[in-house]
Amino acid sequence: MVPAVLDSGGRRLRYAVSNNVRANGPDGPGSPPVWAVNIHGYFAGGGMYWRESALLAEMLGWRVVNPSLPGFAGSDPLPWEQVSISNIAGQVGALMDHLGIDQAVLLGHSMGGAVAIEMASAYPDRVLGVVYRDGAATPAWKKRHSLLTSSLQPVAPDLAGIADLVLAVVLDFPDLLFGRRIASTFRSVWPDARRNVRAFGRTIPVGSMLMALDLSDKVVGLASSGRIPLLPVWGCFDRVANAATAAEFSDLTGLDILWVPGGHSWMLARPQSQADILRFLEPGRSFLEQVDARQRSLMNPTKDLSRRGLHALSGK
Repeated sequence: MVPAVLDSGGRRLRYAVSNNVRANGPDGPGSPPVWAVNIHGYFAGGGMYWRESALLAEMLGWRVVNPSLPGFAGSDPLPWEQVSISNIAGQVGALMDHLGIDQAVLLGHSMGGAVAIEMASAYPDRVLGVVYRDGAATPAWKKRHSLLTSSLQPVAPDLAGIADLVLAVVLDFPDLLFGRRIASTFRSVWPDARRNVRAFGRTIPVGSMLMALDLSDKVVGLASSGRIPLLPVWGCFDRVANAATAAEFSDLTGLDILWVPGGHSWMLARPQSQADILRFLEPGRSFLEQVDARQRSLMNPTKDLSRRGLHALSGK
C-alpha cells in the first residue's frame, strides 16, 4: 500500500492505495480494473486494514483504497456542526474524484458499513457493490440487553448501554490475538490506534452522530431496488454489532447473512478471510459475478452527471 494525503477543502485526508501492477477488470488483462474502497470502523483507521487490502489486490486483481475518515488516524476532523454521515461519505467521494475512480466496490466495516450504505443510496451509479461487514447502519446494535445493562439500568440508565458497549469492545479485543500472525496484527493496528488515542476528542462528535443514526429506510431502498449487489458478512462471535443487529439487517433486506469465524473485527486478525470469501464461497462468487456485470453496464456513464452527483454528496 502506498500512503498519501489529500487536501480536501483545506483538511488533510490520509489514505493509501494498493500498488499491485496486475490489476485488471472483468474482461481480463487490459480492461479497466475494479476499484475497491475499504472503509474502516469507529476508532480505527485505514492503516489497520492494509494487510487485508493488499491481499484483495493480489488475489482479485483489484485496486484498493484505504481512507482514514475525518477525525481518525491522523486525518483532520470535520467541524462539529458538519459531522454527519452524508458529509463523511462525501469525503470518501472526494477521494474517489481525486483518484479518478468512476465506480468502486465498497467494503464497509462497522461504522464504515453505514458510510457505504449512505454512499450507495446517495449516488448509486458510483457504487459497484457493497460488502457490508458487521455494520452499524441500523439501530439494533445500540439496544443492549446484557446482564450488565439490566444491572445498571435502574441506577444509571444513561450509562447502561454505553457501559455494555465498552465491555463488548473489550471482550472483542482478544479475537485479534488468535490470528496466525499476531505480531503483524499488532503492527498494523497500533499506529492508527495510537493516533486515535492522542486525538480522542476528535472522535467524540462522530460517536455522538453514530448513536443517533438510523439508515434503515436507505437499507430497505437499496435492497428493494436490486441495482447494487449487497453481501452482508458477520463475525459469529460479534458482541459489538451482535446477532440481533445481523438479524435486523437480514429482515430489512431479505438477504441471508454470511457468518464467518471471529468477533467484530475478524478481518484484522485474519486478513485473508475476505478474499477467500469472495473467491471460494458461493455467496462471494455470486457477488463478484454481479459486480462484474454491473461494471460492464456502467462502462460509459455520463461523466459530467457523475461529477455533479459527487459534488452534491460532498456538500460542495
